[in-house]
Amino acid sequence: MRAVQITRYGAADTLSVSEVNRPTPAEGEVLVRVAGTTFNAVDAAIRAGYMTELIPVDLPYTPGLDLAGTVEETGEPVIAFLGVPVGGGAAEFAAVPGELLVPAPRSVPLADAASLPVAGLTAYQGLFDHGGLQSGQRVLINGAGGGVGGFAVQLAKRAGAYVIATASPRSRAAVERAGADEIIDYTAAPLALVEPVDLLFNNVSGNPVELSRLTDLVRDGGTAVSAPPLPLTDDEDRDVQWKILYVRNDTAQLADLVTAVDAGEISLDVSDRRPLEDLAAVHAEGETGSFRGRVVISLR
Repeated sequence: MRAVQITRYGAADTLSVSEVNRPTPAEGEVLVRVAGTTFNAVDAAIRAGYMTELIPVDLPYTPGLDLAGTVEETGEPVIAFLGVPVGGGAAEFAAVPGELLVPAPRSVPLADAASLPVAGLTAYQGLFDHGGLQSGQRVLINGAGGGVGGFAVQLAKRAGAYVIATASPRSRAAVERAGADEIIDYTAAPLALVEPVDLLFNNVSGNPVELSRLTDLVRDGGTAVSAPPLPLTDDEDRDVQWKILYVRNDTAQLADLVTAVDAGEISLDVSDRRPLEDLAAVHAEGETGSFRGRVVISLR
């Protein structure tokens, strides 16, 4: 079968498509014929060797944290978050622990459903598990044009929050469709609010000192959430603390996201679909910030 492999750490061109043996499922695993996976920033960080201490991997390593496909034995369409750094989605077949699989949404193309697990779970857990978001609260989603940010806008609106989103002009239309109440063009002027928010959900990287100052936009006692590995500083005088989000697998949450997709309550924002052979180019483009929304690597 075809699979993308990382045989050494380095730039995007270290990724190559190889012919490898089809995996044999161990006890508790099932063989899944992959329809799609995605590009995630953590894939690029693993490939480059930036996270060898935090997330060690054995080489050769097949990237792809998201998976959509069909169980080979039954034909059931499924999706899964394969875990960090387990990966394995960038291949024609994957042996997946059965406990990780969730029935795929039926209202979207199967390969596109791969855009849901990592980004959807990150948004869900950032807003609710870490941020404690409740109906009627004000939330600022910094970086709403990305895959996580787009889901975060939709989930926050679904929960009854007032959503303020930052986005560049190229993402504005998508963020409007997601339902943001206010959109701030962060490329035009420094970020400022008339009224503070209860929750700040940061989805961009940058200078940790500058990002830490975003706590000025949060009310006293409010919450700020961000993905790692940024070393962010709390505002202790006003009791605004950063909570660092490490996405975890939660099949109940993922099943809820699937239900929301099929009910039309949230939608997938797939900005590009590329074949497996393009994954190295996708990594290179992704590292320059070229993508908006989610990029699906389609194997069918």
